[in-house]
Amino acid sequence: MTTKPSQHAKLKFDEDGFAIVRGFIDRDEVERINNEVERYIDDVVPRLPDGSAFYEIKGDPATLKQLPRISEHDKFFQDFHCHSRMSELARHVLGCDVAPRDLQWFNKPPKHGKPTPAHQDGFYDKIKPIDMVNMWLALDPVDEQNGCVRYVAGSHKHGLRKHARTNTLGFSQGLVDFNAADRAGEIAVCAKPGDMLLHHGLTIHRADGNSSPRHRRAMGSVYYGAHVKRDEALLESYHHDLTREMIREGKL
Repeated sequence: MTTKPSQHAKLKFDEDGFAIVRGFIDRDEVERINNEVERYIDDVVPRLPDGSAFYEIKGDPATLKQLPRISEHDKFFQDFHCHSRMSELARHVLGCDVAPRDLQWFNKPPKHGKPTPAHQDGFYDKIKPIDMVNMWLALDPVDEQNGCVRYVAGSHKHGLRKHARTNTLGFSQGLVDFNAADRAGEIAVCAKPGDMLLHHGLTIHRADGNSSPRHRRAMGSVYYGAHVKRDEALLESYHHDLTREMIREGKL
């Protein structure tokens, strides 16, 4: 991938830890993805175990906020995640061969979407080295009212910071020492449907809640460098304990 937008994205990704490719997909493709998500919610989610769908308010379908590991349960989303257009962009910004690792659907439901705590995605993944890119595809207009992503520019250059348990469903760990200097370096990124945001696994980012009457839907894809090793046992143990804790607390 050597188009001017992708070349610019690579430069910004290396320097700032995040980048934007405007109009990565067109409106028709956005509409199709939204329709496929609705089908997945209606037909697939009811057959899945606890932990396959997260709600801001348990039992209220209108507050659905996250569908983790969506590509593991549905061929449409598996094909979307493995499409060469996606992997080529990931390979271009990371500068190495890549492997797709995860695909999730995110939402901040109108009036109910809660803030996302400041965090680094690399903390969750239990990998070495943290050579990973997260690709966040906007499915709605995204602005400061409905919870746009806020990146701390250049934070990927300073390693992994300490995280601790949060009370935010779907984002169980957040930075312990997120501070005024971090906030001063934040850049709020607004997006249109079809825009692709990319960030490094060490880039600090967060989002405010959704105070608007609009959804803030997105697809989140994760790609690792092909050389990356993941501690599968540690990751499985973490997810198992977290799911059990959330069920005990009545959050799932």
